[in-house]
Amino acid sequence: MAAPAAPAAARAAREVVFVDGVRTPFGKAGPKGVYAETRADDLIVKVIRELLRRHPELPPERVDEVAVAATTQIGDQGLTIGRTAALLAGLPKSVPGFAVDRMCAGAMTAVTTTASGIAFGAYDVVIAGGVEHMGRHPMGEGVDPNPRIIADKLVDPTALVMGQTAENVHDRFPALTKQRCDAYAARSQEKFADAVKAGKIGPELVPVATRSAELGWGLATEDEPPRPGTTVEALAGLKTPFRPHGRVTAGNAAGLNDGATGCVLAAEETARELGLPIGMRLVGYAFVGVEPEVMGIGPVPATEKALARFGLSISDIGLFELNEAFAVQVLAFLDHFGLADDDPRVNVWGGAIACGHPLASSGVRLMTQLSRQFAERPDVRYGITAMCVGIGMGGTVIWENPNWDGGK
Repeated sequence: MAAPAAPAAARAAREVVFVDGVRTPFGKAGPKGVYAETRADDLIVKVIRELLRRHPELPPERVDEVAVAATTQIGDQGLTIGRTAALLAGLPKSVPGFAVDRMCAGAMTAVTTTASGIAFGAYDVVIAGGVEHMGRHPMGEGVDPNPRIIADKLVDPTALVMGQTAENVHDRFPALTKQRCDAYAARSQEKFADAVKAGKIGPELVPVATRSAELGWGLATEDEPPRPGTTVEALAGLKTPFRPHGRVTAGNAAGLNDGATGCVLAAEETARELGLPIGMRLVGYAFVGVEPEVMGIGPVPATEKALARFGLSISDIGLFELNEAFAVQVLAFLDHFGLADDDPRVNVWGGAIACGHPLASSGVRLMTQLSRQFAERPDVRYGITAMCVGIGMGGTVIWENPNWDGGK
């Protein structure tokens, strides 16, 4: 019998950097949405091609993996979409790919999973992102939940309806009133509109050719969901579809949307070798499980866990990109950490209530915006991207600003 191989020498983790991120304009889901007759896989293919176009210094054969998330992995979002999208985008056939599903945190998980591979030394460069065509594939399409989930009372039936879980968060925290949520939502719309006017939102967008049997060919160049000029008074009169006399409305929650995002990640040493830009440096991340009935609180323990693991406190964080699935979920986070509803460090350019939330793609939108904000803020060292996740989870990623000036 052969002697066992000697254990590998201990290896140090490599620094992982976010190089760049792009996204399609986000559309409204449904038969009148801009992407109603556009395939989901074509959206993510467009994103991959744009990343390669913007970075000719990255030889396509140096991409070691393509990870693409989708919540509803059927139809044109199925068939191991990371691999098929890589082939359709023209990457060499030697470049592998895979699909990811962690519902809303799909793209976030695509990033953290492949980033871990980079840190370990399995990859040098990866492309990670997500796509969701909620018009073609509504969340839950084709699924068959085990009846024991409800019959054995593993979760309350409301846990399977995200809007009802948001109402449950309201119940648990009475201080999170509808009025506060409507005010937060109006500010999100205003901040996003201001960011578009100032050119902060736009450079990361990839124009997408669209087609319509009725209208012919078109070109999507801007987000479809935003409603600039939204007022608190207008929001106050909206219906509460998840509960009579409830608090969650179409105005203080993200809509149903279509869109794709993608980014390039690399080992810092490889980025410098190839001349790739370094947008931000990964510090660490954490995912947690919470009661599915109140999944909106997920970012709270996820952030606590991430901060504790990497020796930081909430006061060290200079910028927050929090996914706005529901206003109440963001406010629960802010209240827990003692931050004001209008804290200027939070969602500086608005959020998903304005621009949309195509489920699995949203994590990389948060990262792309944070990276671009870092470039403007050398006074900020750390930022986080965080989101709640369906079926009771939360995810938080901590990033370091490579432009930090040392607090000068």
